[in-house]
Amino acid sequence: MKNQVTHAETADSRWKSLYRVGGAAALITAVLIAIEIIVFTAYPPPSTVIGYFTLFQSNRLIGLLDLYLLEIPAYALFVPMFLALYAALRRANESYMALATTLAIIGIAVFLATNNPFSMLSLSDQYAAATTDEQRSMFLAAGQAMLANTNQRAVGGFNMGCLLVSVAGLIVSAVMLRSNIFSKATAYVGILANALSLADYFRLAFAPAADLLLVLLAIASGLLLLIWYILIARRLFQIGRGVSKEEANRIGGISR
Repeated sequence: MKNQVTHAETADSRWKSLYRVGGAAALITAVLIAIEIIVFTAYPPPSTVIGYFTLFQSNRLIGLLDLYLLEIPAYALFVPMFLALYAALRRANESYMALATTLAIIGIAVFLATNNPFSMLSLSDQYAAATTDEQRSMFLAAGQAMLANTNQRAVGGFNMGCLLVSVAGLIVSAVMLRSNIFSKATAYVGILANALSLADYFRLAFAPAADLLLVLLAIASGLLLLIWYILIARRLFQIGRGVSKEEANRIGGISR
C-alpha cells in the first residue's frame, strides 16, 4: 500500500518531460506577471482611445505593455502548464481536470484571438499621420471598437478569455485540495487568486467602480497568481524528478 501511494504521488516516467516543461512555463509566466504588475503600477493604462494614442506616440513600449503585451506569451505558456497539471492531478479527479483543461484551452484561444496591441499601435500611427478631422474621427472610431473588446471595462472576448482561464484555475485549485500531489497551501493560494480574478471581472462587468479599486484588485490578484505559479513550478519540477510530496516537505522542512 505504501508503494502504491508513493507511486501515485510521483511522476509517471511518460509524463516527466511534460512536468518539466509545465514547470518552466509556470515560472516564466510568474516573471511576466511580475513585470506587468510593475508596469501597471508605474504607468496605469489609459481609459480612453485618445489616451492610448497619446501614450503610443510618447512611449510605444509602455503603450504595448499597458495593452497586455506580456500576457500574449503568458497565455501561450498556460497551454503546457495546464496540460502538466492535468497529467499530475488526473488521478485525483479526472473529470474535473478534463473540464478545467478544456476551459483553459478555450479561454487561451479566445484571449489570443482578441488581444492585439499592435493593431492599436498601428491605428495610433495612422491617427498621428491623419491630415483631416474626418480621418482622425475614423481612426478614433476604429480604436474605440478595438478597445471595447480588449478594455478591462468591457465584457468582450478579451475578458471572456480571462474569465474561462480563471474558472479553470479555480477548478484545478479545488482538485489540488483533494490530491496527494500539491500542498494545501498551493491549493488555497490558487483558490484565493482565481476567486479575486473572477471578482474583479464581475465587478467591472456589472458594477464599475473607482479606478483605485480596480488597481488594488488587479494587483492583489496578480500578486497571488504570481505566488501560485511559482508554487506550481516548484512542485512540477519536483514531480518531474520523481520527488513525492512527503519527500518535498522533508526537503523544505515542512510537516503536513
